[in-house]
This record gives sequence, C-alpha cells and structure tokens, in this order.
Amino acid sequence: MIAEVKEPVVLGRINGLFGVRGWVKVFSHTEPRDNILRYSPWLVKHQGRWQELKLLNGQRQGKGIVAQIEGFDDRDKAATLIGADIAVYRDQLPPSAPNEYYWADLKGCRVVTTEGIELGQVKGLFETGANDVMVVKGERERLLPFVQQDVVIKVDLDERLIEVDWDPEF
Repeated sequence: MIAEVKEPVVLGRINGLFGVRGWVKVFSHTEPRDNILRYSPWLVKHQGRWQELKLLNGQRQGKGIVAQIEGFDDRDKAATLIGADIAVYRDQLPPSAPNEYYWADLKGCRVVTTEGIELGQVKGLFETGANDVMVVKGERERLLPFVQQDVVIKVDLDERLIEVDWDPEF
C-alpha cells in the first residue's frame, strides 16, 4: 500500500523585498498575521518545487510581515522568491478546537445532503466578509456557505464526509 501524500498547507506568500540584506515581505493568511513566523521550516514553492527553508528571523513591519530566510542573504537571491507560496506540513499545525477545521482537512471531503444526495467533493474554500464558502465540485460546481448548524450539519473527518442541509437543485 502506498502512503497518501498530502499537499502542504499554504499559510502565505512572499510578495516583495525589504531592504538590501535579503529580507522579504510576506503576505500571511494566519490569524494573527504574524503567527506565520512561529513555523520553521517553511516549505517554499521555489523554481516549481517545494523546498524546506529555514526561517532565521521575522517581524511585523507596518501592516505586514517581513522575514529573513537562510541562504537568501542578498536582495538579488531573495528576489527569486517573489510570488512563492509559503506552506508547512500539516503536522506542524496545532490541533484545531472542537467544531473548528483547517481548510486543508476539508478539501477532498465528500459533500452529501441530509437526504443522502451526493453533491460532490470540496475542491477549495474561500473567505467572504460574512462567512467561509466551500467550492463543491460534482456534476456541476456549487458554492455552499460554511455555516455550521445552519448549512453544515455534520463534519466527519475520519469518514471524509460533510453533511449539509442544502437543496441539490440550487
């Protein structure tokens, strides 16, 4: 049996340079934003593949985050990282609280209505001002609000199943 290989969990992206000593600007998806600095090594998608890179230093800078990565000690080297995703291994993340889920854990789950009608699989999630939204791909694509106890009735990560109260015609 081949072990399942999971995609790294993306926490942010390198989106610019800071100074001349190789520091980079980081856009973080973590809450609070500087939580991304708690993880090392980072997995950085550099030159088309994930590479483990050691975070040497980091801090808040204005409304953003800046970081120093081992081996990228000048502006020119650091410039090669602009646009690269920053991720971690799933087991680097702390356990989620009851009834809270990492998006990475929900991706790939089957979505079934309370009547047992299969809608498809979770292909992704995104944030809106009001709530998170699941992108469910089956015979067609659906956008379902991830609102627990209203739309999302049950999440069973062991069974990789999400039960929803949703009209399949919608």
